[in-house]
Amino acid sequence: DEYATVTAVKPGTKTGGPRIGFITHIDTVDVGLSADIHPQTLRFTGDDLCLNKEKDIWLRPAERPEILAYQGEEIIFSDGTSVLGADNKAAVTVVMTMLENLNASQEYADIVVAFVPDEEIGLRGAKALDLARFDVDFAYTIDCCELGEVVYENFNAAAVEIDFIGVTAHPMSAKGVLVNPLLMAQDFISHFDRAETPENTEGREGYVWFNGMSASQQGARLHASIRDFDSASFAARKQKIQDVAKEIAAQYPTAKVSVDISDTYSNISSAIGEDRRAIDLIFAGLKEIGVEPKVIPMRGGTDGAALSAKGLLTPNYFTGAHNFHSKFEFLPVNSFVKSYELTVQLCLLAAKG
Repeated sequence: DEYATVTAVKPGTKTGGPRIGFITHIDTVDVGLSADIHPQTLRFTGDDLCLNKEKDIWLRPAERPEILAYQGEEIIFSDGTSVLGADNKAAVTVVMTMLENLNASQEYADIVVAFVPDEEIGLRGAKALDLARFDVDFAYTIDCCELGEVVYENFNAAAVEIDFIGVTAHPMSAKGVLVNPLLMAQDFISHFDRAETPENTEGREGYVWFNGMSASQQGARLHASIRDFDSASFAARKQKIQDVAKEIAAQYPTAKVSVDISDTYSNISSAIGEDRRAIDLIFAGLKEIGVEPKVIPMRGGTDGAALSAKGLLTPNYFTGAHNFHSKFEFLPVNSFVKSYELTVQLCLLAAKG
């Protein structure tokens, strides 16, 4: 369609079962690394791994201890100049392989798939998805997460822009006149607790993340992200942005401060009602493939958050990958295969009712 979204239906071999959906995103995050991805498969022996001899790029277990769980396994990496893109190409691969391999000898109901763009810039593809084209009883994302991880709770999220309009003057006559918008932005940031930032929080702890700024002598624009699991705390963080903006405006009466806050996505858990089939099937599927479930509150969001906000419960489960948005992103092959096996099981178990 006009949003570059692709949807398709694999007709079921059985009538009467719930229609289930799978939504994956086709965009890959831009974190300033190379746009060219050169994947490679290496066996991890427990030692430091050279990802790129020419550029002397190494993944060291001492710095990335999560890899130690995969000693002796084959793992897919980039060459260290880019992200790997398992977020979310691994899910695209899983879904396409499932569609190809399910056959007439197996019982499954209709399966609907959607491939959407722009997840990494605000879930825009999922927000624009016409549910008439994605007509399902419930759906799944397969995004992020190590082997066995299951997500039906995630951050509430908002994007913030704060504009500071200063007062320009020649430095020789600036005293008492010039207002520096960069220093206004600095003063604004100083009102927030450094302990409540992404690098200093974990689990269910929320944060405000100042993650970008453009500035000149005339003005500065500060970008921030707000994240919190708790709705009341989320609202309080948004209110603090407004309150601090008023303080800065009072501190610099000849300058101007304006704030724009837009909600990006909400917690999937708010969409959970009496019908928990989507969640229960994940646990049943994990049992079938012999994988222990690990329920986590996701410190991020998926396209499922956008769909759940529309009333379509869409929990998430693992691809098996680690270190998203990083040149050290990696995907253990065995975990990748288990993600595929779970996807197949969800289709078969749903048809059993």
